[in-house]
Amino acid sequence: MIGGITWRLALFAIALVTAGVQLDRQTERTPSFAESVPEPLRSVAQRPIAAYALDRDNPEYAMAQAERLVRRRPLPAVHLRILAQAQFAAGEVEQSGLTIQYAAQRGWREPLAQETMLRLALEAGDMDEAARRYAALFLRRDTQDALLEELGAQVLAEPGGEGRQTLIGIVDEGDRWHNHFLRRGARVMPPDAFAEIVQEASTNGARFDCNLLEGNARTLTQRDAATGTSFAEAIKAYCE
Repeated sequence: MIGGITWRLALFAIALVTAGVQLDRQTERTPSFAESVPEPLRSVAQRPIAAYALDRDNPEYAMAQAERLVRRRPLPAVHLRILAQAQFAAGEVEQSGLTIQYAAQRGWREPLAQETMLRLALEAGDMDEAARRYAALFLRRDTQDALLEELGAQVLAEPGGEGRQTLIGIVDEGDRWHNHFLRRGARVMPPDAFAEIVQEASTNGARFDCNLLEGNARTLTQRDAATGTSFAEAIKAYCE
């Protein structure tokens, strides 16, 4: 009798834990379920809870939730970014700066970390690092063009400068994203910078789609007539 009750209780406990784990996983698709997951079973659910905590007027609570998130799932760069935001809100500015650097090192596709590191590199005058961070943001399709325009004007401002040279090297090595570079670059980069990068990369052996280059020439002409004209002449020779 007692053994039967114990067995049923054990099965019931296993069922509860299993349901909790499944609910935790479901929060990846439905973040609103996060608060329903029992606290000891929160893994995936801890991320939306920590993110929501940032919007509350309670920095200490946000910090506690972010620290719990990193303890439970330390690898994703976005979790370190959430912790950095919580630290900043709590007044721990220096520690926040260190944490965002760790996030940027761990995940090149974590946008806020990359933007932060890019701006820090600009402040330090490290145009090589700034250009690498710019490329990371550029490759993300969800990075807004306005942000790329703002940052590109700073990273790629100097003709022949370190920022442009670094990006030329990245384009040289990035055959798979040449088309993406052409489709977006002419819109968001300083016109003369885009023209220089394309021409230098093609001289180094990069191969570009001539139909896209012709579209680039029209886009550049609308933005800067002189640059567009010279670019059109250059690609005419390139595509013959």
